[in-house]
Amino acid sequence: MSLLVTRGFGSQEIASKPDAKVVGADTVMRMLERNARVATQYSGAFVESIDGVSGGGGSDWFYYVNGVQAPKGAAETKLHAGDHVWWDRHAWSSAESIPAVVGAFPEPFVDGYAGKRWPLRIECTQRTQRPCNAIQNVFAGLALIASEGCLLCSQYNESLRVVVGPYDTLVSDPAAALLAGPVGVSGVYARFTDGGRRLELLDAAGHVAQSVGAGAGIIAAVRWHGQPPVWYVTGTDAAGVNAAVSAFNAATLDEHFAVAVVADRAIPLPAP
Repeated sequence: MSLLVTRGFGSQEIASKPDAKVVGADTVMRMLERNARVATQYSGAFVESIDGVSGGGGSDWFYYVNGVQAPKGAAETKLHAGDHVWWDRHAWSSAESIPAVVGAFPEPFVDGYAGKRWPLRIECTQRTQRPCNAIQNVFAGLALIASEGCLLCSQYNESLRVVVGPYDTLVSDPAAALLAGPVGVSGVYARFTDGGRRLELLDAAGHVAQSVGAGAGIIAAVRWHGQPPVWYVTGTDAAGVNAAVSAFNAATLDEHFAVAVVADRAIPLPAP
């Protein structure tokens, strides 16, 4: 079990405990209280502060297990072997819910979520298989077996999907449509515009910080109607996809909610 505590969408680390203390059938809340100084409200159901860092002022504490936002309070969420628990204090004015993040990679692919391991599937939309093969190699290095196939050739509720291809090739995927919508809907501080030819990077307030065109890529995760998270390794064009593929590793994704790649530079999202 591991515990990570950050603030500002992962921009500042407060505590990191790769071998957090866990006792018996623990919950997320009991694990946190055992490994950090915690103040709660509402009979222990709401976290007010962790290690002296308080919520309030438009920011609160949110938690993720293996990169997935849990649907219940921390006192009700049971832990399972290998779980990576991440608490982050961030502003919620532009997005009250961020259902999935990429910064716990290689979770949820290694240990799943909610106590269940899921089949792993890579879905490709380009004629060349090279980008998908590169993603496949990353998983192979983690001793994970991933099947490859076409877009939407498997059911949403049957596997963890990693979708690889230019954004304009994803139009048949309803979850991908979230990446063209507001952050309050997608939970991703970026959106595609102009038919996928441009990528707008958003700041923590949901405002456009940068608009980029050719060669821009992004790695982000979304959830569609409570189905398993879908990860997108996509971009404004084939070059953007290649840029995103190059960033598909733990060193780049670690502790970030999503990552854009512009001019060979990885930019954590929300954008500065």
